[in-house]
Amino acid sequence: MIIRSAEFVKSAVKPSQYPEAALPEVAFVGRSNVGKSSLINTLLNRKRLVKTSSTPGRTQLINFFNINGTFTFVDLPGYGYAKVPKSVVKTWGDMIETYLSTRQTLKGVVMLMDIRRTPGQDETDLIGWFQHYHIPTCYVLTKADKFSNQKRKVHHEHCGETLGLPPSELICFSAKTRLGRERLLDHITPWISE
Repeated sequence: MIIRSAEFVKSAVKPSQYPEAALPEVAFVGRSNVGKSSLINTLLNRKRLVKTSSTPGRTQLINFFNINGTFTFVDLPGYGYAKVPKSVVKTWGDMIETYLSTRQTLKGVVMLMDIRRTPGQDETDLIGWFQHYHIPTCYVLTKADKFSNQKRKVHHEHCGETLGLPPSELICFSAKTRLGRERLLDHITPWISE
């Protein structure tokens, strides 16, 4: 897949604010500070199209990006730890669930997990939810450059075992080295080509 253009469309909180449902959409979801913005920027060969932050919970809206004029990337707010009130966290959960369960143009979800962290109940629940709603999902282990090749392999297999997924279904990714970029784009391409 060749990325020729990428532009921010709008931010939204509820369905009435979403852009017109005209193009296929790929959503990106993961725990706060897992590296969603960095991953999207790397896929798009952009440095700052999607704002990055070292503070967990910075993305608080659903952000839509038009890619090549033919499909849309959707950056969803991070779940889990964030330095925000519990009422805001609940609002985020409702916002994400509403988008994922109602958006007709959603073709698949890229679920990000930090390779350094053992997946927990949040991740297991989310995977079960995607399976229940038959949403195609691609699983990505971010920050893979933080480990040596051998240590990365061990953590890769451990994450697969914890989630009950074969390691071959988990893509190791690094925004820094661009490891996994082409494999992830190859996985996404059929979703947006239908």
